[in-house]
Amino acid sequence: MKDPHNHAKVGQSMIVVAASLTVIALLALAIGSDVLYADKIQRENTAHFNECKANDFKSDGCEKYWDRINNEISGIYVDLDE
Repeated sequence: MKDPHNHAKVGQSMIVVAASLTVIALLALAIGSDVLYADKIQRENTAHFNECKANDFKSDGCEKYWDRINNEISGIYVDLDE
């Protein structure tokens, strides 16, 4: 029985795996300093919504919530005509 001698294919596969791990490591270094980026965005949006809610959605920038309030699902009822 003869050895298949596929050492070249194994070596090439190891090079591909090493390259992909290097790319993953470079991505981790690139975004590693701000891993909570999405969390910060969510917290800022929540704070803005709560500020608008405290002002009855009448201050500047709160217009984007008008189509989502005054219904049974949201449970927030505000008179926007004033």
